[in-house]
Amino acid sequence: MKPFVLLATRADDDVADAEYEAFCRHSGLDEADLRRVRLEAAPMPDLDLDAVSGVILGGSPYDTTACREQRGRTQDRVEAEIARLLDEIVARDLPFLGACYGIGTLGAHQGGVVDRRYGEPVGPARITLTAHGRADPLLAGMPAQFDAYVGHKEACRVLPPTAVLLATSARCPVQMFRVGRNVYATQFHPELDRPGILGRIRAYSGYGYFADHEVDEVVARVTAADVSLAHRVLAAFVALHARD
Repeated sequence: MKPFVLLATRADDDVADAEYEAFCRHSGLDEADLRRVRLEAAPMPDLDLDAVSGVILGGSPYDTTACREQRGRTQDRVEAEIARLLDEIVARDLPFLGACYGIGTLGAHQGGVVDRRYGEPVGPARITLTAHGRADPLLAGMPAQFDAYVGHKEACRVLPPTAVLLATSARCPVQMFRVGRNVYATQFHPELDRPGILGRIRAYSGYGYFADHEVDEVVARVTAADVSLAHRVLAAFVALHARD
């Protein structure tokens, strides 16, 4: 099988490793089948898209809408590299799945509006499939509603004109969309399970996702949730797009 590529941007090694392990675990891929590229550490290498089954873009501490003073040179480089890659991915309709940060980058790339109106606190969200979502092959067999972990300051407020809305939630109207036939993005995290999100809570305390006095409440909220159905999105992406 041609490998998949995970584009990662987390500078904390423990968080980056846990993210990679979660993507492997819930996609069913192993280290030979999921190549990790840490964009925060070095410029994007040349990717031969003919030699891969698909590309996954993980979440990030970066905010797409951050002002120039907050962004820094590394984020500017990373987002320029991702934008150039998305040019080719969208043109070729190459299998792509962007999670959280991925929906902001793909949404902005395709002409949507990404801002802070529909941020969601860290915790579980009830995801509801649209009619298009219920008919989408990636979501075949998924229930009309399922829970998934979220936690983001910004979101896609206006759907890109090229996109089809696949899922929504009460607090965030754009939870998942598709461009073309094979290019997907989710606002929720299909890779996150309970240990994963508890690790994120510890790592990103002080980043503005929640106040210090809210930590116990956030931990209780995520611990009580069952997000196992959301993991099917990753497994289905691999099952649909793995190629020899």
